[in-house]
Amino acid sequence: MEDDVRSRRISYQRGRLDVATAARDPLEQFRGWLDEALRAENVIEPNAMCLSTVDAGGQPSSRIVLLRQWDARGYVFYTNYESRKGRELAENSRAALLFWWGALERQVRIEGPTERVLEVESDAYFASRPRGHRLSAWASRQSAVNPDEASLADAMVRAGASFPDDVPRPPYWGGYRVLPDRFEFWQGRPDRVHDRIVYARNRAGWTLERLSP
Repeated sequence: MEDDVRSRRISYQRGRLDVATAARDPLEQFRGWLDEALRAENVIEPNAMCLSTVDAGGQPSSRIVLLRQWDARGYVFYTNYESRKGRELAENSRAALLFWWGALERQVRIEGPTERVLEVESDAYFASRPRGHRLSAWASRQSAVNPDEASLADAMVRAGASFPDDVPRPPYWGGYRVLPDRFEFWQGRPDRVHDRIVYARNRAGWTLERLSP
């Protein structure tokens, strides 16, 4: 079984990234790459990103979440505040995001502190979700032990009965914004000589440097 993975290799050939041609602002660089990923037919859920958090004891954990908003302030995802990620962000507000667009041979890493978005923003996004998604926010105590599938199905039925019309946002559910202070853009290159450009925030704006692969 080991041979199934130890010899698998891909030679990345699709593009290159250079300090001279990269955008001076990482938000503009991200916008260009995200637009390409959104247009690419072979990129599944281009707004999917790996969110990594760390608890008070230093134990990291990672999971895939969906980017739902982004602008100059930061990158927003939504979740249950009482989930593992929510508890860890309460203990340590710093987080890391990773976008992997394999079909484009690219990844983007974003790091920074987090904050909860305003309740009005969470309300607006929650109201835009399909009804079933809103009901599941009431039915599921995210990350808590669930005895069986039937229990969750019953909870969905009860939530539907409780909210036959509008489904309000639960008080324990809402958005977080990652406030970036570091970006890294990675473009796969032949022979593992990958292009890596890092942006770091300082008082004057952003510094831009090339890293060794």
